[in-house]
Amino acid sequence: MATVLEANTRTDLRKSASNKLRTDGYVPAVLYGKDTESKPVSVPNITFIKTIREVGRNGIIELDVEGESEKHKVIVHDIQVDPIKDYLVHIDFFEVDLKSEMEADVSVNLQGNAPGEKEGGILSPLLYNVTVRALPTDIPEEIAVDISELGVGDSVQISDLTSGKAFEFVNEPEETVVTVLPPEQEKEPEEEEGQEPELVGADEEEKSES
Repeated sequence: MATVLEANTRTDLRKSASNKLRTDGYVPAVLYGKDTESKPVSVPNITFIKTIREVGRNGIIELDVEGESEKHKVIVHDIQVDPIKDYLVHIDFFEVDLKSEMEADVSVNLQGNAPGEKEGGILSPLLYNVTVRALPTDIPEEIAVDISELGVGDSVQISDLTSGKAFEFVNEPEETVVTVLPPEQEKEPEEEEGQEPELVGADEEEKSES
């Protein structure tokens, strides 16, 4: 059973109105979908955070919009956060069809310690999210990637990951998820500055002058 989140409709879309909503403890949002007309709404900040912790980033939420008899089954498509003050700026709710597959971005969770790091290598994650295709209820919360056997020069590609029974990866198989780069090579010491190169034939010239 999906978790219910109550939402209010928004009619005043001015920036000042959105700022007041945030001051009052609400987050401006929009509800839309393939067959759903875009509708501005707002949700309680604290309640939304609790809901995400409960259902997960890709969990199904029943959005109960005031004045409507039917609830909307949605996932959170995007969350905008103020990078400086760290508060929620805006949320995109996407209404889903539980019987139709969809694509979604899922975060990558690196697990273990790469032996290559102890050898001086540099762990370099290249993909922080991967895209999967699945029914809305089968979208995983995260993709676990084991790095406990990665030495210097080793990498994990999409083709090395195992798709779940209910989802498949959309990314190209050869895309690299994470790699261990070789340690940086030390540069050769340069010639001391100010040292003038020897002139060929200088000795002979001195002898001839004497």
